[in-house]
Amino acid sequence: EDVPSQTFDNKDYFCGKETFPVYESIFTEEGETIRKIAIETEKPPQIEIHVWTIKKGILHHFYVEKLSKREFEGLPYFKLITRTTLSQWKIFSEGEAQISQMCESRVCRTELEDLVKVLYLEKSEKGHC
Repeated sequence: EDVPSQTFDNKDYFCGKETFPVYESIFTEEGETIRKIAIETEKPPQIEIHVWTIKKGILHHFYVEKLSKREFEGLPYFKLITRTTLSQWKIFSEGEAQISQMCESRVCRTELEDLVKVLYLEKSEKGHC
């Protein structure tokens, strides 16, 4: 299911907080889904990719890899899905660690979907920053 895309050109949209691009790649092959969520950071300038291997809804393998921006640019299939703050990314990473343990023995489709939604920033009302 597609989440509506956000526009990224308005600083007020995120209350002036620095945001970072988040990319996603989903690849299915032989009954296995490989889902990758990547964030591009400036300090250090790199791409952090979180890779989930899912078989029949069960998270079988999870790991994190780091690439240079140049290496990342050569990878196919990634699309920009949102921008997020470092605090939201931290929530995502912590939730991911919990889910990776919890979902080794049971189906966790909704938990993984909900975790990705954490990265989408809510549009703030003016004056509520």
